[in-house]
Amino acid sequence: MSLFSVFLIALGLSVDGLAVSVSSGVCLKCNRLAGPLKLAAIMGFFHFAMPLIGWLAGKEFKPLIETFDHWVAFLLLAFIGGKMIFEVFVGKEESRGINLNNNMTVLGLSLATSIDALIVGVSFGLLEMPIIIPVLITGGVMFAVSAIGCWLGNKMGNRFNTGFEIFGGIVLIGLGLKIFLEHTI
Repeated sequence: MSLFSVFLIALGLSVDGLAVSVSSGVCLKCNRLAGPLKLAAIMGFFHFAMPLIGWLAGKEFKPLIETFDHWVAFLLLAFIGGKMIFEVFVGKEESRGINLNNNMTVLGLSLATSIDALIVGVSFGLLEMPIIIPVLITGGVMFAVSAIGCWLGNKMGNRFNTGFEIFGGIVLIGLGLKIFLEHTI
């Protein structure tokens, strides 16, 4: 898988974090620099660690499912992308007034937004990809997206969350389809 594809996956995975960050920025209840940087650092760490954990699990399962691993990677990415798009249309309620000084809140948000990254990490393991560069990219992208999201939320409100979530879902589905086609054609 190319670095560009990994970067697109990282962007797709960061969309939930962007929505959380924008919502946090809209109702910022803490220091305008420390709170967003703390959120960005913790969310970036989770998006570094969770794909790594998933990758380790995927490598263990590889011998059992290597004949249909491209199907698994496609279905996992399509499921995540579809879920993101579906949640836009069922009216997922965003958190409002998030207090970034509350460590449990920040950890909970980071864990919740990184579950998809864990699943993508399984896909990376099934594809036997080297993992260091992908986890550095996913963690770095999430850090940057979260920091920018808090700033944007503080400046513009949360008018654009829905569009970002749909775009992220489409990117993940498209990349899953690309993996599937590369292994079947």
